[in-house]
Amino acid sequence: MTNKRILIAVTSHEELGNTGKKTGFYLSEVTHPYDVFTRAGYDVDFVSPKGGKAPMDGVQLEDPINKAFLDDPDKVKQVENTLQPSQVDPTQYDAIFYAGGHGTMWDFPNNEQLAQIAANIYEQGGVVGAVCHGPAGLLNIKLANGEYLIKGKTVSGFTNEEEAAVELTEAVPFLLESTLKERGAEFTKAPKFEAHVVKSDRLVTGQNPASAAGVAEQMLQLIENRAATASPATV
Repeated sequence: MTNKRILIAVTSHEELGNTGKKTGFYLSEVTHPYDVFTRAGYDVDFVSPKGGKAPMDGVQLEDPINKAFLDDPDKVKQVENTLQPSQVDPTQYDAIFYAGGHGTMWDFPNNEQLAQIAANIYEQGGVVGAVCHGPAGLLNIKLANGEYLIKGKTVSGFTNEEEAAVELTEAVPFLLESTLKERGAEFTKAPKFEAHVVKSDRLVTGQNPASAAGVAEQMLQLIENRAATASPATV
C-alpha cells in the first residue's frame, strides 16, 4: 500500500553566483508537479536544505497553474514554511521529487541529509524524481551498497547547451550534464528547451521546465504500479 504522500525538495539558495541576480526554485517546476500529484489524491510536503521560506524564481503569472498556486494562501504557506531535512521521516513518503531552479546547483549536491532521505525512500521501494537543475540533488546520493544511485542509470537534466543558451555557463559552480556523466549516468537529451522525460528503474528525470509535469506523471505511474504489485489479489 502507498502512503499517498510525496515530498518535494526545493532550494534554499537565492544568489545566482556572482551575477548580482537572485535565483531560487523555478515556480512551474513546483506548481505543475504539485498539480499532477494532488489531482491524483496525494498529499505533498515541502523540504529545503535550510527549511523555512524557500526563494522563488520564474514567476510567470500567464501560466494558469502558477497563478492558481500563488492565489491559494495555503499553497503559498507551504513553500514559505518548508520542512528542514531533520523533520522528515522517509518512511512516510512514496516518493521524493527534486524541483529545479538554478539555486539547486549550490545547495542540493552536498546536503547529506537530503541525500539520505532520498536513498531511504528509494531503498524502501519508493520513487525518486528530479527535473531541470533538480538532478543536482541526485549527484551524491549513495545507496547501501556504496554505489551512487545514478550510476548506470539513464538520466536527463538541464543540458550544457541550455546553460549556454541562458548565458549562465560561467555563473554556475559546475555543468549539470557533464557532472551527471562523471558520476556514471547515461545522459540523454532532446533539442534545447523541448520536453524530455526518462525513466530508469524507479528514477525519473526531466530535462527542463517543459518536462516537469511529465516527470510527475511518470513518477505516479511507478508508484501506482508498485502499489498494484504489492496488493494481494482480490476475487
